[in-house]
Amino acid sequence: MMFASTNLVVSEDEQRRAAARESEIAAFQRMLETGRRLRAAKLYEEAIPNYTAVLNGTAPDDMKRPALLELALIAQDQNNLPRTLQILTQYLTRWPQDPSAPEILLRQGLIYRELGIYQLAMSKFYATMTSALVVKDELFDYYKRLVLQAQAEIAETLAVQNQHAEAASAFARLLKEESPTLNRLRVHYRYVQSLAADGKHAEAIGQGQQFLTLYPDAAEQAEVRFLLASAFKKLNRKNEAMREIQKLLASQQSQAREHPEVLAYWQQRTGNELANQLYQEGDFVHAVDIYQSLLLLNPSMEWQFPLHYQIGLSFERLEQPAKASEAYGAIVSREKELGTNAPPSLKTTMDMARWRQSFLKWQERVTSVQRGLGSLVAPQAGMAGSVTNHL
Repeated sequence: MMFASTNLVVSEDEQRRAAARESEIAAFQRMLETGRRLRAAKLYEEAIPNYTAVLNGTAPDDMKRPALLELALIAQDQNNLPRTLQILTQYLTRWPQDPSAPEILLRQGLIYRELGIYQLAMSKFYATMTSALVVKDELFDYYKRLVLQAQAEIAETLAVQNQHAEAASAFARLLKEESPTLNRLRVHYRYVQSLAADGKHAEAIGQGQQFLTLYPDAAEQAEVRFLLASAFKKLNRKNEAMREIQKLLASQQSQAREHPEVLAYWQQRTGNELANQLYQEGDFVHAVDIYQSLLLLNPSMEWQFPLHYQIGLSFERLEQPAKASEAYGAIVSREKELGTNAPPSLKTTMDMARWRQSFLKWQERVTSVQRGLGSLVAPQAGMAGSVTNHL
């Protein structure tokens, strides 16, 4: 009893209140954990009331903060980006000095960029770097990674806006960083893209060749070869462009197994775009080489018919009608495969190939007749010519 009036003794009321508070906090904790399980199972509508109860109740801030972030993640999972931004803004308003503020600013920037609001995206990325300057020793590495990612996202945003020169400079600066957390492959790849888009063809060639050496197994190899071939061609270095095209079209089978869809896409794009450019420029020999290599990539009629037709046109321009007719014949010979549900474009190509093949045969007959007639009238033509000269 001698201690009854001192602060060393907790009254029964205080004990009851403390026990009730502990029970209340435990209930909030269960709500938070239940919400997380439901969100992981994508049961969003069932998860939301748990987080709302935590936020509207008397839960401590260290529970309310994750509850609000979980609501933001649900909105993002549902692709409700404006709602996501609203929740993240609310979070920063309530807890502006929270250690996770830089990461939330970064998330806002990514969402604004996805919405096409580039100016606000850039402001959020710069704000990420500014807010991360208030470094706490135990979070130094975390903030350093955030700053580096913000710099990378600034470069990406410049590239998305087609500000290629500025993007190239930003990517070049990033490549000077020694941080092991930097995705150097991605940055280098985007650097090559930006240089090519900015018309810096010589620089694009140098960086592209370096990329191919540093990352021989990268899925991006195919596009980089495409950019190299395009840059060589724009510098009128056609032989080097052709070598890059052939390397792409003959890419190793192991790479094709690992990234078949990417490889096929860039093989087809490289061949189509550059072969068609060569054709338009009158370089029919190189165009035919590429078209014929492309035939091996895909046996479907949708892929092969346009190629055979372009090969036929190219041989006509090269004054080789027999080879041109053979190319058109490769289309006509597959008429039975068309069926009744064939796309109109295939039927049109079939009709055009048949017509050109018939035209070449008619032209050959006319030429043959003309040669025969020419041999018969040659003496008379000579007499007429001499008379004309005499007069």
